[in-house]
Amino acid sequence: MNKTIFISNRLPVTIKRDPDGLKFSESIGGLATGLKSVHEEGKSLWAGWCGLPNEDLKKKDITEISEKLFSEYQSAPVFLTQDDIDEYYYGFCNNTVWPLFHYFTEQIQYDPLYWEAYCRVNKKFFDQIKDLIEDGDRIWVHDYQLFLLPKMIREAFPKTSIGFFLHIPFPSYELFRLLPWRKELLEGILGSDLIGFHTYDYVRHFFSSVRRLLGYEHNLGYMEVGERLVRADVFPMGIDYKRYHEAQKKQYIQEETISILEKVRGTQLVLSVDRLDYTKGIPGRIKAFSEFLRNNPEYREKVTMILIVAPSRIEVESYSELLKEIQELVSDTNGEHGTIGWMPVWFFYRSFSFENLTALYAAADVMLVTPLRDGMNLVAKEYVAARVDKRGMLVLSETAGAARELGEAVIVNANNIREVAEGIRSALQMNVVEKISRNTILHKRLSQYDVEFWANDFLNKLLEVKEKQHYNLLQKLTPEKMKKMISEMNKAEHRLLMLDYDGTLTGFKDKPEDAKPDKELLSLIDKLSSEKRNELVIISGRDHQTMESWFGGLSLNLIAGHGMWHKELNGKWQQSETLSNDWKNTIRPILDVHTARTPGSFVEEKDYSLAWHYRRCEPELAAVRVSELKDVLGDLTSNLNIGLLSGNRVIEIKDTTVNKGRAASMWLNKKNWDFIFSVGDDWTDEDMFMILPKTAWSVKVGGGISAAIYRIESFKDIRKLLKRMADS
Repeated sequence: MNKTIFISNRLPVTIKRDPDGLKFSESIGGLATGLKSVHEEGKSLWAGWCGLPNEDLKKKDITEISEKLFSEYQSAPVFLTQDDIDEYYYGFCNNTVWPLFHYFTEQIQYDPLYWEAYCRVNKKFFDQIKDLIEDGDRIWVHDYQLFLLPKMIREAFPKTSIGFFLHIPFPSYELFRLLPWRKELLEGILGSDLIGFHTYDYVRHFFSSVRRLLGYEHNLGYMEVGERLVRADVFPMGIDYKRYHEAQKKQYIQEETISILEKVRGTQLVLSVDRLDYTKGIPGRIKAFSEFLRNNPEYREKVTMILIVAPSRIEVESYSELLKEIQELVSDTNGEHGTIGWMPVWFFYRSFSFENLTALYAAADVMLVTPLRDGMNLVAKEYVAARVDKRGMLVLSETAGAARELGEAVIVNANNIREVAEGIRSALQMNVVEKISRNTILHKRLSQYDVEFWANDFLNKLLEVKEKQHYNLLQKLTPEKMKKMISEMNKAEHRLLMLDYDGTLTGFKDKPEDAKPDKELLSLIDKLSSEKRNELVIISGRDHQTMESWFGGLSLNLIAGHGMWHKELNGKWQQSETLSNDWKNTIRPILDVHTARTPGSFVEEKDYSLAWHYRRCEPELAAVRVSELKDVLGDLTSNLNIGLLSGNRVIEIKDTTVNKGRAASMWLNKKNWDFIFSVGDDWTDEDMFMILPKTAWSVKVGGGISAAIYRIESFKDIRKLLKRMADS
């Protein structure tokens, strides 16, 4: 049975040294809690840094750590030096990736030494866990510390299933492009089969960066990377809802909650809990509370703010300066608004236990969560879950990932101090009925989509992606299948070969002069068509005049305009359908407007169709215009016999009675063929694929979902195949 391997920067086990030796304890946190049940219920292993630098460990310590982690915690340690920790973790992870991905460009350090350390440590992770990996294992890599690891595993173990989840935001392309090593990070992530993010915004930013930097397009969440389908999707992380919701059943927490309420002497309580970090917006939070008191003097001595800041990276100068700023703001607020018997802000610079924290959650009338940028923010969810009576209110920043799920909270712009202050007032004044109504919805959502659901959902989707990849691999026209196909062809007396042109026999699709057949292709087509047993048909969306100028001198069958025109061996061009072009007068002005608004696009007019090309356009703008155009044209053509075809960066509008399938049927019905070969590369060829008998050899060039049975990589591969067919 294959196993599941979780890999993260830190293990779900805390190791400390005291006078009696090494002490091991389970860590408490979102990831450790979320994967605990999955980790314990089956054959699994967790790999990560042990938490102690090599310099502090003796040989016997390393042996003890390795053996105890494996036997008691199903874990495997990765060992790092102090230099690794300083340059990889505190350096590249915290001083490069963290500020960049959280939109704090002024904090970024582009240090090549940090990058070298990041590459080195990712390689160390791989080297120290590779002996634990077997083909067929399911591997889940976590977070920004290990962007490069999926690719390393993929190259060494191609049959493994690899998932990657990013727990912080993924920035917009305009920010991500600032990183000197941007391509390397993307290539590392794309070693995965499934890539998870907290929100769709992050997925959208990721797709944008991949498209612009690596050229991979996406369709319905999938990208083709080499021969693999890679999926990126949204998996908003939940919490251990039951643990927080049932905490009030414990007597100690009940007593602690009552004690807190007694200490604040009947005032309403506003709570803020965060670790020390510039992304959390703590100074703005204090300013907003001060603004609230300033604008609402009736609340003086009637509301208290408890501000908890957990220590973090205090050795970093910018963090120590942040702490100083927070202390000064607390002092200023208390000095301006406080009285002899009332201190507006109670500031605690330390971590609180789960019991004390949940007691505070239960006592707080308002939870103030206003990060400037946050991947998710589980504290917001914890507060909602812990308020069993549903009478507390959450004030939440719109730039926290949790805001996408917790829309019933009071949502504010964390950069707008006045708006946050107004949010505090709204939350305090909200009537009980509305609070309960909003929180009831939130409780239901959080209880359904808890952390265990999140973990299982991701792993189930990873299995689905792997199955989809397997299906695609089965469809690839391998050398063995090519050999079988040619063997069948050689035995056949009546052979029909139907070939799409643009994108199939040539790689150019935009201009006729670019796609003009070269001598090699003309010679190959002539050789195939000269074989008496072959009936060769070239099917194209181009106009019949162009097709005549290119192939008129050869003895073969031609179909132009997606089936509007056809020409049999040595015959004349005939119109297959009698159609009206009146609809063009309505559609053409719309295309002209979109062309004027989209630099690089152009309109191509054919006999009975119009095509809007956007291959040369800026990708993000083109994506917007395509969506707009489809909406407009969809409404206009709903009552007409007109359809939209989405090709390779082109939208074609044509009469739906004309298609390659109808045209191909003319040749399919001519005789009883004992060998049929058909090849195409885009959606316009699907009508042709769908009418073919099951015995036909239908081939799609490139990836994507298709009615064709087989797939092949590029037009170059098709030419090689046709040459083998011609020479056999």
